[in-house]
Amino acid sequence: MTESPTSTPPASESAGDSVWRVVGASMVGTTLEWYDFFLYGTAAAVVFPKVFFVKSDPLTATLLSFLTYALGFAARPVGGVVFGHIGDRVGRKKTLMVSLVIMGIATTGMAFVPGYTSIGAWAPVLLTTLRMVQGFALGGEWGGSVLIVAERDKTRRGFWASWPQAGAPLGLVLGTGVLILLSQNMSDKSFLDWGWRVSFGLSAVLLVVGV
Repeated sequence: MTESPTSTPPASESAGDSVWRVVGASMVGTTLEWYDFFLYGTAAAVVFPKVFFVKSDPLTATLLSFLTYALGFAARPVGGVVFGHIGDRVGRKKTLMVSLVIMGIATTGMAFVPGYTSIGAWAPVLLTTLRMVQGFALGGEWGGSVLIVAERDKTRRGFWASWPQAGAPLGLVLGTGVLILLSQNMSDKSFLDWGWRVSFGLSAVLLVVGV
C-alpha cells in the first residue's frame, strides 16, 4: 500500500524537528537577553559616567558606573531561584516568556531615564533599579533556556543544552556592534545626548522578535 503524502512522519523525525525548534527559540531568546545585559556593560564604560555621574571626577564616575553594572550580576542568582521555582510549577515556556518580557521592558526603560542634569540623583537611582531588574530577568531566562532544551531529549542532554550557550557571545557581539555603529555615524554630542538611547530602545523591537 502506498503511503499517503499527509501521513504523520516517524516519531523520531518529529522529535528531532521539535528539539531543533526548541533549541532555535532558546538561542534567540538567550541572544536577546544577553544583548540587553551586555549592552549595559558597554554603555557603563563609554556613556553612563558622562550622563548619570557628571558630578564626580572621571575616575570616580567610571567606578560608580561599573558598580551599577556589577549589581546586575548580584541579582542574577535571585532571579534563577525565583524563576526556577515558578518554572517547576507553571512550565518552562511561560516562565521564559515572562523573563524575556521583563528584560525587554527594563532595557527599553533605560532609554527614557533622564540624565543627572535633568533629575539629579534620581537618575542613577532609576538606572540602578532597572539594572537590577535586568539581572533578575536574566537569571531566570539563562537557567530556564538550558533546562527547557535539556528536558526535551533526555538521551542527549549535554549536546542540546550546549546550544543556548552560544547566545551569550552572540548577544555581546550584537550589543557592541550596535553601539559602535551609532557612535561612528554621529557626533560625540549627539551620541551622548540621545544616540546611545537608540540602542536601548531597540530592545522593544527585539522583544517582539523574541516573543
